[in-house]
Amino acid sequence: MIGVGNPWRGDDAAGLAVARLLRGTVSPEVDVLEREGEPTGLVDAWEGADAVWLVDAVVSGATPGTVHRLDASAQALPAELASASTHHLGITEAVELARALGRLPARVVFYGIEAAGAEPGNELSPEVEAAVEQVAAALREEVVGCTSAS
Repeated sequence: MIGVGNPWRGDDAAGLAVARLLRGTVSPEVDVLEREGEPTGLVDAWEGADAVWLVDAVVSGATPGTVHRLDASAQALPAELASASTHHLGITEAVELARALGRLPARVVFYGIEAAGAEPGNELSPEVEAAVEQVAAALREEVVGCTSAS
């Protein structure tokens, strides 16, 4: 599981917050990582994994705190779920780069948490904070289902 974001840009830290909630609460077989979202770093981080879950803040125009769950292993992530990242490239580009290079894990699930803003600061908005809890709970269930089946 890889939580993506910038800890100093408000809701852009949503993926990192999910990773921090999951750390120590899932099977030791599951690596829980935090990354800033640079595409080649993400591709390297999931190297050799059979499954990867990615969590990042997005800005699509939906209500802040809305959770988007997509199977990125089967199709490209929609452009309208552009990352709220303060970087120019992010998860969408990493997934497509890995797909083109034949380095995409067999299972890739993306959770996007709709951001209210990415202003400087280290506080999440209340809507995003609630969504972080929701996504962490959903991921615990998904990861248990995946790791117990192996």
